[in-house]
Amino acid sequence: MITISLCLSDKPKEKIKQAANGKKYINLILSERRETGKYGETHTLAVSKTKEECEANTETFYVGSGTQYVPKTEVITPEKIDGLPQADIY
Repeated sequence: MITISLCLSDKPKEKIKQAANGKKYINLILSERRETGKYGETHTLAVSKTKEECEANTETFYVGSGTQYVPKTEVITPEKIDGLPQADIY
């Protein structure tokens, strides 16, 4: 799971497309960062570029960042099971 903070006020209006259902969409790309950011961010979120924009090497428009959440899992060992309290069985 990755939690994302998305800045909606600065997104480029020309990248927002209206679909046949009347809803508005913007294509985004979520990328893993090479190095963890100042506030622990592990991923960046940017507006997707067209093929022409990629070929012209236009500047990437970043709209957010995120942090990967990795739940801690505890390994159950026989010693831990032996240390559990006895269950009452009727």
